[in-house]
Amino acid sequence: MKKLLFGALLLSSIISYGQAYPQFQTDQELRFNIGLFLATTTVDISYEHFLSDDTSIGGTVYFDDTATDYNGNFGIGPNFRAYFGYGPRDGFFAEAFGLYYTGEIETQQTDNLSINNDFSTLALGIGVGQKWVTRSERFSLEISGGLARNINPEVFQDAFTGRVAFSIGFRF
Repeated sequence: MKKLLFGALLLSSIISYGQAYPQFQTDQELRFNIGLFLATTTVDISYEHFLSDDTSIGGTVYFDDTATDYNGNFGIGPNFRAYFGYGPRDGFFAEAFGLYYTGEIETQQTDNLSINNDFSTLALGIGVGQKWVTRSERFSLEISGGLARNINPEVFQDAFTGRVAFSIGFRF
């Protein structure tokens, strides 16, 4: 009887294995920054590909019809994220990101004369945020912010730029 019990226990340990988290079927996420859209009508879309349960790479692209608004009128950039939450692929995260953006800044020379200064610049920065995911792992809500330093700012441009997001996402 002991041999039968030992054999059944050995067989069950070989067949089954334990995992801390379930196997995910969704390794990609597409997000829309609804907060920025409501505040400035900027269309900001992000993509994220999960490399593991706690790291991901991604990219952001945004368009704005007003060149003097939030970080110009066009921007694109990559990011790398590390998640520190209790669950996989959600919770608190930190990220490193790059951003290439173009736009213009209007400067007043005199009462009747203003000059538009066009620019295109590259910025590197870090950010933090929080992500919540539904039980089905299909939808997400994210709040994040970051600060970046412009690599080659023009004379009329700030040395630092910011990035904020209140995003809704869909995983597939």
